[in-house]
Amino acid sequence: MQRRLVLKIATFIGAASTLGKPWALTVAESAGLVKTVQGSVRILRNGELLAAAPGSAIMSADRIQVAEKSSISITLRDGTMLTLGPRADLLLRHYQFAPQTGSYGFNAYLIKGSAIYTSGKIGKVSPESVRIDTPTGTVGVRGTRFVIEANESF
Repeated sequence: MQRRLVLKIATFIGAASTLGKPWALTVAESAGLVKTVQGSVRILRNGELLAAAPGSAIMSADRIQVAEKSSISITLRDGTMLTLGPRADLLLRHYQFAPQTGSYGFNAYLIKGSAIYTSGKIGKVSPESVRIDTPTGTVGVRGTRFVIEANESF
């Protein structure tokens, strides 16, 4: 079993290096992971478009764009859960979860569409560090669950 696992990891690293992109992401560096995807969802990262799939890393500064009749569910490292509905467009402006140094931060900008937010540890231990902006307002979180919607026209 252990031998097979090592072989799969080596194969994966070899495949990543043949694409000309060194494997640099670790779970600790990512803000979280994609839990589920229905339909078509893309992640814009550093000018590159990536197809979202279960297990994909979500990074601070990623922009997540959900197509019509599609959705995505994301779990962040602190246990925060985000679900984006059809035609949602969200920019994860800042994410920091470093309990060993007491550094926390979550700032997202919901450009359009709808999202369900469920607080994780950041919302419980440092609620003042959580902020979700929309084109017309800002939500400060105090350890809760809510649905937020941003319309294209206002």
